[in-house]
Amino acid sequence: MSSKKKDNRDSVVDFGGYGWFTIIYMLLMFWFYVGMINDGSNNIASYIAERMLGSTEYVGQISNCNSIAGILGVLIFLVIGVLNRKIGPRKMSGINCIIAGFTYIGVLNAMNLVLYTIMMAITCGTIMSAGYLCGGVLVANWFPKKKGIVMGYTTMGHNLATAVYVPIIVALVTSLGVNRACYPISIACIILGILGILFIRDTPFERNMYPDNASKEVYEKYYDTSDDEGDADGGWTVKKLLKCDQVWCAAISTGIFQICSVGTMSQMLNRTTNGFGFSTATAVTIMSVCAVVGVVGSFLIGVLDQKIGTKRAMIVFGCWYATALLCNFTNTMVGFWISIVMIGIGIGGSANFTTSLPTSIFGRQGYDKVNSVLFPIQGIITALTFAINGMVMNMTGGNIRMAYLIDACLALLNVLFIFICVKDHKYNRDWIAEHGKKQ
Repeated sequence: MSSKKKDNRDSVVDFGGYGWFTIIYMLLMFWFYVGMINDGSNNIASYIAERMLGSTEYVGQISNCNSIAGILGVLIFLVIGVLNRKIGPRKMSGINCIIAGFTYIGVLNAMNLVLYTIMMAITCGTIMSAGYLCGGVLVANWFPKKKGIVMGYTTMGHNLATAVYVPIIVALVTSLGVNRACYPISIACIILGILGILFIRDTPFERNMYPDNASKEVYEKYYDTSDDEGDADGGWTVKKLLKCDQVWCAAISTGIFQICSVGTMSQMLNRTTNGFGFSTATAVTIMSVCAVVGVVGSFLIGVLDQKIGTKRAMIVFGCWYATALLCNFTNTMVGFWISIVMIGIGIGGSANFTTSLPTSIFGRQGYDKVNSVLFPIQGIITALTFAINGMVMNMTGGNIRMAYLIDACLALLNVLFIFICVKDHKYNRDWIAEHGKKQ
């Protein structure tokens, strides 16, 4: 293993070749997740409604089916959480990508709402688990003290999905039709899964490295090096986790931010065209520009997380994102353009915290056990975003504006909840080992 004497604890780029490979793998899984489930599926919902139901007026029903699929996907999270602990995140993430690639074909070829919902549920459950559940364990194992900046890099996949996936899927649907638009995406996702199984490793120790690409000296001095082989779950049981207040605090706070972020971006095309009168082509371009800004934003939020701590970074993010949504809600062009820049910078923030906060609170020891309980709760809360959007569109004839106000209020309430309830580092053994105290 590495025995280099340099101290890289303050570096935001020194992860080693294998570390960067793991980061890019996660980035790509997030790209497929956001493309298939969030931005892609919802921004072509009108095409799906027209093909399946004969009219774009039924787009609200498609959004409702997405919400139901997200909730059903939680059942898949529970199963994958168990399997993930048995066979490891490397194999499980790859298997999930492969399954998602095949079922995505079913999503765009479904002949009725029931089949569409089933295929979307499986796709959502597998590709979301690949990125967040399996990927979350990889982050906790590989980058326990640099999870903030690492998630800043990996969540660039969210921004790149908005910038690249949405134009690609819209172009494919336009040129090939809804039925055949899925094939290039599905094949690429399957290939990613195969590469993951072959080349990713569950822990840095399997690559003769230490967590965070630390030297042996740094690892032994600043990390918890106790032997956990007889306690792989870190002392946690399902019962203990369900009774632990910080599991619920982490799941609720990160889930609410996901509602705000996913709800905003999944309906950005709708909001931009119907709310502000832009053409579809112009709206797609605006989304792409917004997402490119977000690539830089993901890095900045990752650095903020790393420098001031996850809890404080989440409070800053919540205020920032609520302001952006309120600017958009004003229905003025000035407010719109301000919101686009602010939303772009904040796109990756909510996704960053879904892994960064649980890792910060619980650390890497037993994280796969913690995540197997916490992540399904997160998933249920996140799925509510589609219910909010569907309800608003059904009540307003397709106008999504009011959902932006609802999400802004949720973000501000969440800031207060985080400030009062979240206990950063409470069970984090590596943090305790370095600072010599419990929070």
